[in-house]
Parts: sequence; structure tokens; C-alpha cells
Amino acid sequence: MIILLVSTYRHLKAPMYFFLSHLSSNDILLTTTIEPEMLQIILREGSSISLSGCLTQLYFFSLSAINECFLLTVMSYDRYLAICNPLRYSSIMDLKLCILLVGSSWVCGVLIALPHIVLFNKMTFCGSNVINHFYCDLLPLLKLSCSDISTSEIVNAINSVPILFLPFIFISVTYMNIIVAILRISTSSGRQKAFSTCSSHLTVVCMYYGTLVFNYLVPSEGQFLGLQKTASVCYTILIPMLNPLIYSLRNETMKRAIMKCISPQKNVLK
Repeated sequence: MIILLVSTYRHLKAPMYFFLSHLSSNDILLTTTIEPEMLQIILREGSSISLSGCLTQLYFFSLSAINECFLLTVMSYDRYLAICNPLRYSSIMDLKLCILLVGSSWVCGVLIALPHIVLFNKMTFCGSNVINHFYCDLLPLLKLSCSDISTSEIVNAINSVPILFLPFIFISVTYMNIIVAILRISTSSGRQKAFSTCSSHLTVVCMYYGTLVFNYLVPSEGQFLGLQKTASVCYTILIPMLNPLIYSLRNETMKRAIMKCISPQKNVLK
């Protein structure tokens, strides 16, 4: 619905909604990669998957998870310009820059997700073939390999810098500047209005990065393994489900577009 509304209604042609439509597309990719197989596991109390199917699922999951990090970073930059540099916002954040930022996010996701797939194709798997997870994730697959996994661990550590740390630092810096700019607004109504434009994004960032960092930076052993599965449910199922609700129900322009779509005649009479 968000993608349809952004592409249809002229009131939703702002950069923020353009980025939101791509975030929605990415969430669709993420959920369709994970949930069909997960539902089969629940219904059958287990499921089998080929190695090629498992690596395909890992690739598209990695692509969407990485792309989500970059899209959230791009959206934080958009909110920074809108609040901290409002007079130049429309001239800086034009359509060309929007397409460049979104295109770069997708391309980086496609490229960064590739190395692990190449390495897995060269690995040997022996012994147990039971993946202790509800989808083909990186760490559970590495535990099944009989090959030397040191290269994959190094690649994982290197990838964590552009995927997790740099975006998180960038988002933190932009929001510190946003908070300072909001506090300088003289009226309480002005501060409330400015904060409302970025509160939805900040909520999603805290939820997504909190679960992602816990899942990939905490050792997956013992009591943490069950918690990491729960965290995986959060960023593969719960957050993609909540994203449309958070961004639509907390945004007056989006709510008006939804109501107009549901009952167009009623809105015309008004």
C-alpha cells in the first residue's frame, strides 16, 4: 500500500516518501526470503533444503539486511537536511541525489552479500546437516562446515565495518545534530513538529540496529543462542511488519492519503 500511495499521490512525492517506498520494497524482499520456509518449518516441525537453495536464501537475506542498514542511513541524512538545513533542503535533496543514494544502497547490498556465497561454494560440509535456526544464516552455516572458516570470519569482521559501524556512527552524529537543532527552536509546538518528522525513523533505527548488533556481535553459544533466535525473529519478521504501521500511523500526510484511497468520494464531499 505504501509503494502504491507514494507512486500515485502527488502529496507523497517528497524525498522522505521516495526512500520509504524503497524501504518497503526491501522489507517485502526480506520477508518473502525468510517466511515461506519458516512457515513450512513450523507446520512440519522441520524442513529440508538443498545447499544451493540454502545459499540462495542466505544471499537474498544478506542483500536485504545490508540494504536496510544503508536505506536507514540515507533516511537519517534526509531528516538531517530537512531539520538542520531547511532552506537548502529542496535544492540539495533533488530527484537526482535521491536516485543516486537509493541506487548506491542497492548496489552495495548486492556486492557486499556476494563474498560469503563464493566462500561457501568452496567449503565442504560433513557430519550433521541440521541447521540450528529457522533460516540459513551465516553463523549457523559456518558451524556445519568441515573446512577452514577463518577466511569467512575475517570477511565477516571486515563487512561489519561498512554494514554496522559506519552507518550507526553516521546516524548517531546526524541525530545529535538534529537534537541540537530542535532544542534551538523557540516554540514548543515548533520543537514538537520538528521531532515528529524524525521520530518514526528513530524508532525503526533503534529496533533494527539493537537486534542486529546483538545477533552478530554476541557469541552464539549457550544461553545466547535462544536469545539470538528471538532477535532474528525481530529483524526478519517483526520489524518489517511494524515498519509500514510506524511510518503510516505516525504520519498525517500518509494517513490522509490512506483515507483518500479507502473512501475517495467521502474526501471529495469534504
